[in-house]
Amino acid sequence: MSISFPPCPYLPPPRVGLDWRTLHVHREDVRGAEFYHDCLEYAHALWQRGLAARALLCLDRAFGADLRGDEPMLRAWPEPYVALAWMLRHAPSPSLVGNPRVHFQHYAGRMNEPRREPRRWRAWACWAITRLVLPHLPGDPAHWVEEPPPATIAAQLHLHGWPGEAGRWQAEMALLETISAR
Repeated sequence: MSISFPPCPYLPPPRVGLDWRTLHVHREDVRGAEFYHDCLEYAHALWQRGLAARALLCLDRAFGADLRGDEPMLRAWPEPYVALAWMLRHAPSPSLVGNPRVHFQHYAGRMNEPRREPRRWRAWACWAITRLVLPHLPGDPAHWVEEPPPATIAAQLHLHGWPGEAGRWQAEMALLETISAR
């Protein structure tokens, strides 16, 4: 019996039949706006199939797209911080294989090129969202890395991210803090 999750309102509706080939066609590309869109769309398809952990990994790939920040695709589908938070809030516990907080901690702490700094700070931004949405999940005590405060993440997103990205991330964080205070 296959699990299916409800559509995420913050991701483009997926075409029928998406599979690994959706992203494989970009293996030699610059990984620009089309790659970004395909990552979001494939993440949504994976999510709807009940593959929450794989969907989150696909969002990671979208965050790594080589964009300037003024692409129409990015205006239509802003960086998926809101989608990440929504998925974390709506995923049944058993569907999250592993610990997304540890994943983002490791990802940020071990980031390499290309576009190391923007990708690293986006990973920390996702880590901070995960800490707010799933506060019961521990970090990895065996992987020592300095976990930055939200102000540092915002400053680094402002410096290395797309125009307006830091503000959109801060708005999502403020909303999540309000929700978690209830």
